[in-house]
Amino acid sequence: MTWLAILLAVVGAAFFAFAARLQHDAVSATEGTLHVLDLLRRPRWLAGLVLLVVGAGVHAVALGMAPLSVVQPVGVLAIGITAVLDGRRRELPAVALTTFAVGAFVFLAAGSATATPVGPDAELNAGLLVLGLIAAPGLLGTLATKPALRALGFGAAGGVAYGYVSVLMRSVSQDVQQGAVDLTTGLSAAGIAVALLVGGWFIQHAYASGPPHLAVACLTVVDPLVAVGIGAGLLGEATRTTGPVALAELACAAVAIGGVAVLARKQDLPAPTRSENTVNDGRAMRIVIAAETFPPDVNGAARFAHRLAAGLAGRDHDVHVIAVDPDGKARTEHVDGITVHRLRSHRTPFHRTFRVGLPWQVGKDVRALLTDLKPDLVHVQAHFVVGRYVLRQAAEMGIPTVATNHFMPENLFGHAHVPAWLQGVASRWAWRDLTRVFGLADVVTAPTPRAVRLLHDNGFPARAIPVSCGIDIDRYRLRRQVRTNDAPTVLFVGRLDEEKRVDELLRAVALVPRLHADIVGDGSCRAEWELLARDLGIGDRVRFRGFVGEEELLDAYTGADLFCMPGIAELQSLATMEAMAAGKPVVVADAMALPHLCRPGRNGWLFTPGDVSGLADRLHSVISDPSVTARMGAASSELIASHAIESTLETFESLYARAMGLPVVTRPAALAA
Repeated sequence: MTWLAILLAVVGAAFFAFAARLQHDAVSATEGTLHVLDLLRRPRWLAGLVLLVVGAGVHAVALGMAPLSVVQPVGVLAIGITAVLDGRRRELPAVALTTFAVGAFVFLAAGSATATPVGPDAELNAGLLVLGLIAAPGLLGTLATKPALRALGFGAAGGVAYGYVSVLMRSVSQDVQQGAVDLTTGLSAAGIAVALLVGGWFIQHAYASGPPHLAVACLTVVDPLVAVGIGAGLLGEATRTTGPVALAELACAAVAIGGVAVLARKQDLPAPTRSENTVNDGRAMRIVIAAETFPPDVNGAARFAHRLAAGLAGRDHDVHVIAVDPDGKARTEHVDGITVHRLRSHRTPFHRTFRVGLPWQVGKDVRALLTDLKPDLVHVQAHFVVGRYVLRQAAEMGIPTVATNHFMPENLFGHAHVPAWLQGVASRWAWRDLTRVFGLADVVTAPTPRAVRLLHDNGFPARAIPVSCGIDIDRYRLRRQVRTNDAPTVLFVGRLDEEKRVDELLRAVALVPRLHADIVGDGSCRAEWELLARDLGIGDRVRFRGFVGEEELLDAYTGADLFCMPGIAELQSLATMEAMAAGKPVVVADAMALPHLCRPGRNGWLFTPGDVSGLADRLHSVISDPSVTARMGAASSELIASHAIESTLETFESLYARAMGLPVVTRPAALAA
């Protein structure tokens, strides 16, 4: 029975580890004071609660089958499991050492401990002892100003309370097995509920104050020490334990605690290399840009993040970018005058090129980076995993923050294959989440007035500011033209996903004689649209080029006669702006922010999304007369001038100064045309 109890205790430890990970993630996403009702609305917290209940049930069965001194120490395995979940593979030797030490302790205890009944007097004495033991660390957690000390104090207090739960569980389990359930059994059960509530309160605050492994380490060390101490000192379970065996058990416990200390320490990241720039000299700043996507990723948000970082570095700022790694490993690299800190990442089922960081890994790594870098300002580019944790940690550290939104729920529905009937609810939840996260930022921007209005319409306070993403106009304007054919060509650049509606462009091309199409980009709909082009009989007039390099992309812009963006979820559309900088007419959907870039009849035309014949008419009207094509292209060049990257950089520097409480030099905002 003893070894079966040990096996059940191992299973319980696994449940506790997974529960801790889920609940820490949920609690960390809560701003301000913890409220039970708020936590009950978080699926991850509820999932963690279910695992805790199941783990507690398994543990209770184990306690009814073997002495407390044998079962309770097995819980220390949860710290090793947590380390594995956290991806801390370099510390697996410490996990093995801790596991070995616990195994040796259990082996020694199993041969010498004696199961004894838990009487009412022993329960009362243990309860009084526990109250005293909770007071000291609980007071430390309440009064401490440093997050690590708060987490340590709250975690230790929670561990004491949970250690007492084990004593009471053993008492109730024995009464049930012996059929001696009476009033004292009910009082013991009530004591379990109270101890769980008290311990749970402390542990949730430990999660909110520090990393999950610290709370788990406190639980898995303090809990068994309290339980074993009560078992040996008050319940008489150590009466058959000899002196040498007791010393061996103490040695094993010391080794296990040492292993836990190694596991609980901060994991080192690649050391950031500091710039030689003088920071805080009145102009130069150390700026951290947090990006969910960054080159070599190919999308508008990644291109803007790189353009912003490189532009700020070119203006003598010390720029550090925090982004997930495209291959998965944490590393630091230096590109284009920028220091890029790559975080660990993992594949997703939604898109073959889309990777994310696990929240508990990102949160820990971000905390280490910001503590080391001590930036003057943080600028986040999204409210997902990286932006969320960078913004939260910066706010906690008192670092001024700016947040820019490039997000629309529609841009993710195709990736995540969200069914149509669920999209309304998902969209409302996504906007509420964005509002909650970006509410921490000192300054919030979006690329266009329409994008700002979208934020306000979906619940964000009316304080967001429109700032164009900006482009290096000369890079496109001065490029030598490269033609690949003599036929008129319409260009599309972007992800080949549902919301881009490239199928409408293909159907329109089929209605315009001689018109060719260059499709640059890749995505989930590429194969479907390649088949569509063949079915429409225009396979020889459409070239799907996939992802291309920067130089080839520039050639694609200059080699086209006009540009088309049929997408309906564009907050600004960098691709359209780049085509305008290359002097091309644009035919774009009359949706979202695209009307800010097109002046109908001047530099192109708008069309109603879904109106394929209308789109075909617009395309034909632009290319049918070379003089019209040239006139509209020249107008695009004029209109795009207000989106020069230098203007955007100046505007952001002014906003950075505002966030930092410095005097702001008034400059014209880089708004959409």
